[in-house]
Amino acid sequence: MSYSVKEVFYSLQGEGFHSGRPAIFCRLSKCNLWTGREVDRGQAVCQFCDTDFIGTDGQNGGKFPDAEALCQHLLQFWPQDSGVKPFVVLTGGEPLLQVDDALISALHKHRFEIAVETNGTKSAPENIDWICMSPKANAPIILDKGHELKLVYPQPELLPERVADLDFEFFYLQPMDDKDPKISQENIKQAVAYCLAHPQWKLSLQTHKLLGID
Repeated sequence: MSYSVKEVFYSLQGEGFHSGRPAIFCRLSKCNLWTGREVDRGQAVCQFCDTDFIGTDGQNGGKFPDAEALCQHLLQFWPQDSGVKPFVVLTGGEPLLQVDDALISALHKHRFEIAVETNGTKSAPENIDWICMSPKANAPIILDKGHELKLVYPQPELLPERVADLDFEFFYLQPMDDKDPKISQENIKQAVAYCLAHPQWKLSLQTHKLLGID
């Protein structure tokens, strides 16, 4: 199988359980909940996405003929002789449209620790080291177990209590970002209040945006 990658970059994880951890981010092209085109946003299942995942023309993006070729591309972004296993975050778009057993096996062969950020509408291959699922209102939840559930909040048609019993180890509320700072602040306030009232949930902030890094 070939792989279409929008971009690859090395930075700190900004959200959730691994916040602050150095990682290679591999953003795979395409999503099954939105085309990525603004003209289609109003009809999309997920209408609040702020990510460009169309095509392969982003920084260090491209088309890779097989899993080994993609692994070799990713390896060059990890600090050499660090003594630490490379950590890769496969994201999108929806990465599970492309991530398969061959890619997972090849990454593990090269000693990668593998995290996937998914909307939960597709099944995942075996042996992924960390699954972060971020469910979206009006989308089916096929992947109902993993390590981290990160719910963008508020979604009036997907309340936290609807997913609180799924088989995940950690539960995070992430305030929905908005172009209007007042709305963003109100979303933060609501998320904080919900976490305080329901301590199963932890607050996840997009610290990369606060720090002004990728």
